[in-house]
Amino acid sequence: MSRLLAKPWVRDAALGAALLCAVLSLMLWPQDAMEAARSGLSLCGNVIIPSLFPFFVLSFLVVELGLAGYLGRLLEGVMYPLFRVNGACASAVALGFIGGYPVGARTALSLYQKGMCTRVEAQRLLAFCNNSGPAFILGVVGAGVFASSRAGVLIYLAHAAASLCVGLLFRFYGRREEARAPKRASPCIRATRFTAAFTGSVKDALSSTLNICAFVVFFLVVVRLLTRSGLLTALSALLAALFAPLGFDQMWAQRLLTGILEMTSGVCTLSGEGTLTGRLSMAAFLLGWAGISVHCQVLSFLGGSGLSAGTYLVGKFLHGVLSALFTGVLAAHIPLGAPVSALLSSQVDDLAALDFHTALSLATVTAWVTFLGFVLLSAAALKKASHPRHPMV
Repeated sequence: MSRLLAKPWVRDAALGAALLCAVLSLMLWPQDAMEAARSGLSLCGNVIIPSLFPFFVLSFLVVELGLAGYLGRLLEGVMYPLFRVNGACASAVALGFIGGYPVGARTALSLYQKGMCTRVEAQRLLAFCNNSGPAFILGVVGAGVFASSRAGVLIYLAHAAASLCVGLLFRFYGRREEARAPKRASPCIRATRFTAAFTGSVKDALSSTLNICAFVVFFLVVVRLLTRSGLLTALSALLAALFAPLGFDQMWAQRLLTGILEMTSGVCTLSGEGTLTGRLSMAAFLLGWAGISVHCQVLSFLGGSGLSAGTYLVGKFLHGVLSALFTGVLAAHIPLGAPVSALLSSQVDDLAALDFHTALSLATVTAWVTFLGFVLLSAAALKKASHPRHPMV
């Protein structure tokens, strides 16, 4: 089978057939495609743009102004022993946890392009720094899908712990390549003037955000047409038959296939039937895996960079598996029905219903507070470097 698919004419024929089916689907169900595109544009306008754009600006500024390098001097003693990357990579890890997909991956690529990390270090970062943001997991998934603040907190803790575990596992990646390479000196800190850095960051952030919105709308349309044509139902029936001995029925298979394609759509199907632990574990897997839609967003950044997508994809699969495992263990020991703090519940529940202006304001404030934190840490690193300790005589 693999030999057959390796032939150019077979690949071209398969691609042509797929494109023909896509055109026929649009002709047969134009209203469904339009509705899916509208919901995708609404999602982009209310969630994607206000939540990601400020963090993209921040990530570009942190790298262009050299703050990541100064921060690296301060955190070298933490990042290298744990993840075998230099301290400058801490900015990609931090922004990956705060900003959501795909801010961490974009920051890792920027560090590599600026020469602030090696190719191996960038590959390690890509395996674990591209995570879902806390606002999405706590608000949309926890409060919106499961109607439980405690469930959102549980999934986020499992998500973060799994990401760190993947980072620890991938510290062993590329050690032979590192051994063959000449010993590298500390990365040179090259800072751009603020005016040039700011204008360039805003322009690049807008381009990256629109690129992401295009993939979100496209995959929402694809999922809707696959569902409308019955192809997704047929594939889920086949998957359910293969895993029937494990108790995997067609409903769970369709949820999984939907989430593998587009994570948000798959997670939103988990508010219905099924055991709570099973639904939480599947949500954790889908959030860790992130979906082909997010992968396409990351791969669009990696094109021409020389970085391999294989490490990134293996890391995301491991992230999904570990997240599901940790969530299942936590759900078995934490009573999700128990009352939680009224303050936490009210704060988290409000995240699911944010409008554009509120979401933009919150994301912007969070981004600039984070930026201020990077500035203060960089100032501390500079002060430490300018006042070296002298040995006592």
